[in-house]
Amino acid sequence: MSAPALDTPAEAAAHGKLSWGVKLAFGGPGLAGAAMAIPIGIFMPVFYSDVVLAPLGMIALATAMARAFDALTDPAVGWLSDKTRSRWGRRKPWIATGTPLAAVFFWLLFSPPEGLAPSAAVLWFGATFSLFFLFQTCEGVPLAALGAELTPDYGERNSVFGVRALFIALGTMVAAVVPAILTELLGPGRDREIFSGMSAAYGVVWLALMGIMLLVVSEHREYAERPSNPLVPGVRRALRNRPFAILLLASIVGAIPGAVPAVLMPYFVGYVLQPEEPVVWTGTFLFIYLATGLLFVPLWLWIAQRFGKLRAFVSAAFVGVAASLLYFFAGPGDLAWAGAVYFASGTQAMAGTFLIPAMAADVIDYDELRTGLRREAQFTSFWSVIPKLVSIPGYSIPLAVLAGVGYVPNEVQTAEVQFTIRFLYSLFPAAFFVAALVIVSRYPISEAIHGQIRDGIAAHARGETVTDPLTGHALPPHRLSQREIEESWFLDYFSVGELRSAVADGPQTVVRKVRVATCVSVVVCVVATLLAAAGVESFAVDPHPLSVVGVVVAGLGFTAVVFHALRLTPARRLVEAGPSREAIEAHLAETG
Repeated sequence: MSAPALDTPAEAAAHGKLSWGVKLAFGGPGLAGAAMAIPIGIFMPVFYSDVVLAPLGMIALATAMARAFDALTDPAVGWLSDKTRSRWGRRKPWIATGTPLAAVFFWLLFSPPEGLAPSAAVLWFGATFSLFFLFQTCEGVPLAALGAELTPDYGERNSVFGVRALFIALGTMVAAVVPAILTELLGPGRDREIFSGMSAAYGVVWLALMGIMLLVVSEHREYAERPSNPLVPGVRRALRNRPFAILLLASIVGAIPGAVPAVLMPYFVGYVLQPEEPVVWTGTFLFIYLATGLLFVPLWLWIAQRFGKLRAFVSAAFVGVAASLLYFFAGPGDLAWAGAVYFASGTQAMAGTFLIPAMAADVIDYDELRTGLRREAQFTSFWSVIPKLVSIPGYSIPLAVLAGVGYVPNEVQTAEVQFTIRFLYSLFPAAFFVAALVIVSRYPISEAIHGQIRDGIAAHARGETVTDPLTGHALPPHRLSQREIEESWFLDYFSVGELRSAVADGPQTVVRKVRVATCVSVVVCVVATLLAAAGVESFAVDPHPLSVVGVVVAGLGFTAVVFHALRLTPARRLVEAGPSREAIEAHLAETG
């Protein structure tokens, strides 16, 4: 007899099954969230460059600055969500606060006042874009963490995130065709009205679906009763989690060009394929791509259940790379060819949407086996911020490159501009996707391994020592008082190299190393900021492409400043009353 469908995470923890009501409620907000992502990823750059008439290069720079800010907000929100203790849980207070504010700034982003000068348009874009993503982080990271903790079952996670993927596919399909439909109904030249009304409608639907989710889906109370970990040691221990490191590295490599196809699609359709109605054809191709993705979700779910998540993901990624290469051979009037390629590419479009979160949830279980803690938000913030940060060049630099090679809005482009669009749209991302595919193929958690992980967690709860199924090392039961965690994780404030220096030359050397790292990070941040500013003449003129690179490096540098500054006090404590030499050596032996 099959296990009954259960409504709460606590019951799911015992039986691994969730009711369809919970799955639908959790997945539902994905419909509106995906519908909101399409205008931002596809239509926003061309809306601001060709309708609002903001300089394209300045859009790229403002986008880079806004996304670089996420380097701090994402991990901070993830850590704070894991630490939150309230009668409503760890996740819901953040979701309930962030969602309405994000909806407001999403509407403002697509409702700039008419008659703005180029400099004012850039400032409006930068402010609303930054605040939208700030509040989206406040709801998005905790929501992803909530999904990871709903059920411990290997296969049921495919179902949970598969249902969400179906909603996401449906939302993207709606968002793809709505601008074209409204353009046909209202006529050309009404882009401001179309995007303002559309953004308001999407925000209202998002609020309603998120409200239903908050009412129907329960949090796992037992997880919230466990103590939390310090931030910096938590980051270091996460990076020592081998399956996590593999997935994260693959995500980083894939994210570098990940935004290119989305941001360049209107330019590819309008200036390479050159149909008479570019907006209509962009919506048509996007609909083909997304509708195909929706239709193929059940197939990828079956493949994942039958052959495992990794094999399903690798197969889907291979199809995506092959299809991406075919875009390069399209030219003016090749609408049928482009439609066929969008169909082929669309067959795998939604696979990663549910496979990556399902694999990530298994990684979090492995972390629980090793640490005894449930750190869903801290892990999901990594998957959010690191790929997001490295995708800044993929989102911003193509726009800056187009401006640099002579792109002129609403005009027939030169052969050089057309070639640049085709190269950036096809060959450039394909090379990175192949590299990511090679990396992710080393992911080690299969269904059998995951079963051993869950068995080990249960054995730890009984006070037994277990064997790590990936390393073969013995793992004794964890000490889970807040004080014991603070003490046992203290040495994770420092790298292996720093601790070896402490053993060889004394702990005072660690203080010097941390101070040097902090100062170097400050210098990198300042120099990169000056580099970015040097390429900007005024808000009305396109900046130099290196300005975008400077913003990316400055964001990374500022994140490093904060990270190392948080280690200064622990470094002084290591000198004054830190662990013994023997304790440091034991820690080094344990961490390898």
